[in-house]
Amino acid sequence: MDRLISLEPSNVVTIRVEPGEKCYGKLTLRNVMYTMPVAFRLQPVNKVRYTVKPQTGIISPLTTVTVEISYDLPPNSTLPESYPYCDDSFLLHSVVVPGAAVKTTSMNDSVPSDWFTTRKKQVFVDSGIKVMFVGSMVISKLVSSGLIDEIRDVLEKSDPSWKLIDSVDFEGRTLLHLAIAQSRADLVQVLLDFKPDIEARSTQSNRTRLGPTPLEAAVALGESLIVELLLANQANTERVDPSTWGPIHLASGGGHVDILKLLLVKGVNVDSVTKDGNTALHLAVEERRRDCARLLLTSGARTDIRNLNGDETPLHIAASLGDENMVKLLVQKGANKNIRSRSRKTAYDVAAEHGHTRLLNTLGLTDTFLIAVTKGDIRTINKILESGININCQDQHGWTVLHRASFKGRADVVKIFIKKGVDIEARDEEGYTALHCGVESGSIDVVELLVKKGADVEARTNKGATAMQIAESLMYTGISRLLAYGGIKDDERTFSSKSSSRYGSENGSTKKRSTRARAMRGSFDQSAAALAVN
Repeated sequence: MDRLISLEPSNVVTIRVEPGEKCYGKLTLRNVMYTMPVAFRLQPVNKVRYTVKPQTGIISPLTTVTVEISYDLPPNSTLPESYPYCDDSFLLHSVVVPGAAVKTTSMNDSVPSDWFTTRKKQVFVDSGIKVMFVGSMVISKLVSSGLIDEIRDVLEKSDPSWKLIDSVDFEGRTLLHLAIAQSRADLVQVLLDFKPDIEARSTQSNRTRLGPTPLEAAVALGESLIVELLLANQANTERVDPSTWGPIHLASGGGHVDILKLLLVKGVNVDSVTKDGNTALHLAVEERRRDCARLLLTSGARTDIRNLNGDETPLHIAASLGDENMVKLLVQKGANKNIRSRSRKTAYDVAAEHGHTRLLNTLGLTDTFLIAVTKGDIRTINKILESGININCQDQHGWTVLHRASFKGRADVVKIFIKKGVDIEARDEEGYTALHCGVESGSIDVVELLVKKGADVEARTNKGATAMQIAESLMYTGISRLLAYGGIKDDERTFSSKSSSRYGSENGSTKKRSTRARAMRGSFDQSAAALAVN
């Protein structure tokens, strides 16, 4: 027989170290003798740091005694000098004591010391007892150091009731957060094997404010492999208070396309909003993450959701940034260009305000509307106007639909626009108003409508030309008289739309248009380029 006492559960004593708490572990001594009691004495080699209770005692045959081994931390320290393993050792003396009464005590002299001398009896000495330090501070340090074997050993030897896997360090970071911060997918996998609370948040600001979940932290860092591991362990994909952003917002704003794909496959709500009402699409647009925006739109993201910061849609944000490619992508995917923000501005208004003139065509009116204006399709025009479209929009040359209708001589269309409150004094880039365009077209009906509605007949183009001067230069006598008399028909002068030629003088002669008029008309006949909201 090589020993009288066996050690349970093993020869390694796990001593739990927690801030502000007593550091101790327990060891069970079992008498393996069937008929004889056994006396024991357990002594630490380092008597300054360790205390054993009971230190001596007598154990009945085949029974056990549990001893407590306490550890005193070094001054001003929260951790042992060496962890999780250390070289500190203990000496366990045991001897058979036939007929001795069973007793256990912490008193050093309860069992005579001479019982453990080899001069009188055979004494067994076991020096194989070792110490392993465990606890939240120990495991946190091990995770921070990335020591996988030691981490696994500490977790396996710790009491499950301690829930060591859910430990946090002094800064409030969980073990998962510590592993994620190191981009250690292998370490995350080891921790997940021990079933941590996968939704546990880190804490910030002296533990008074909750931080991100492990999934949010991994997404923010762009750690796609770690995200995949967390999702495989059923991590929640949706934003939950107190988080400002959810995983999908972090992925979109950070441009992490691979992670965004993983979240979408897991069924994340593509239109979920942040605390300030932004969707993932808002954030992708704001951060110019075109690939993320395209993926979100392909996955059914809505383009008409307004945020809480000004009731802006993603299109408003793209317009303010002057991001032409993003604007075109959103419009192509059906973004409503006529939605107004809290300040009553459309995306076109925002682009114009920021000087992004190259966006004006894309953000303007639809081709369908422009073609209807050109052709005088009243039914289509009325239908589109009912949708709330802004008729005071301008293209990159400053033309509104009223300019177009006037230039095309569509008096019935001009009348509709006037009733809808169109700005009849709007100017294009050359300073032309609708009246100038109507005069150049030779349409006396259009000119009459505009003049009667108060169009400024004295308005000058950038080159200083008035409508009257244009009419006289083109020899439109009837229009000249109409302008001269403020739209009042004079029977003596036979100056009416019924007796006058559409383009010419009162005797019916028609004059050729100027080179500018012919060029502009040809250009707009061939183009249905979109106008933009003014």
